[in-house]
Amino acid sequence: MKNKEYVNNLLDSLSRSKFRGSFHLNSKMKNYAKEKGYRKLESDAFELIRNRLGPATILNDGKQTPMRQVHPVFIAQHACGCCCRGCLEKIHHIPKKRELSENEINYIVYILMTWIAREVNK
Repeated sequence: MKNKEYVNNLLDSLSRSKFRGSFHLNSKMKNYAKEKGYRKLESDAFELIRNRLGPATILNDGKQTPMRQVHPVFIAQHACGCCCRGCLEKIHHIPKKRELSENEINYIVYILMTWIAREVNK
């Protein structure tokens, strides 16, 4: 797993992208995150990443992550370039066409949760 400094530098860089930097949690999502707590969101993130990005083949790859404010993890996925296997390959150098490893899932969830924490604490 990458260290905290690497992840913070990555998130800073992504936030300067016109597209990635346009994603933020609205007040409703921030309140949801505070109400549910870190552990619940982290649990949700693990489940979503395993189910939606984990398999080697994803039929609707590139379209499986909602862009609306339905869950903080979905918004974080877009902001962090973890929304589809194409973005994972391009930004995080995680190859397509194979199942994600546990280390890769842990790395993705760590990035997402770091982004969420930064958003909630703004």
